Amino acid sequence: MSISSVIPVRHDQGRAEPPRLGGRSRHTALAPVPSRFPANIVAMDAPYRSAELFYLQKQIQSQTPMVIVLEDGEQVEGCIEWYDRNTLKVRGRWKTLIYKSAIKYMYKLGDSGSQSLNP
Repeated sequence: MSISSVIPVRHDQGRAEPPRLGGRSRHTALAPVPSRFPANIVAMDAPYRSAELFYLQKQIQSQTPMVIVLEDGEQVEGCIEWYDRNTLKVRGRWKTLIYKSAIKYMYKLGDSGSQSLNP
């Protein structure tokens, strides 16, 4: 078996490439490059993110009983065991995994949670 039977031979190797439709060459970009990347969004929120991480780490280390109020009004009581970018794991009556996007606010169990507007 010869190499020519495995690899097809091109007879037009010396000719110029035919023009493509639309006048685009193979090196031009087909779509515009997006101006905002997810890395930029994270960099913009860095001061808020570090404050959030510091607060959560402090509550985990001290095992502070917390009340987490969800967007639908449900309240989850317990200590925060761990967290990641999107979730909190709370140990109370049950171990519960809560999406951060579902949290309205949270407070320590001893605090009232609802602050009055009048001093």
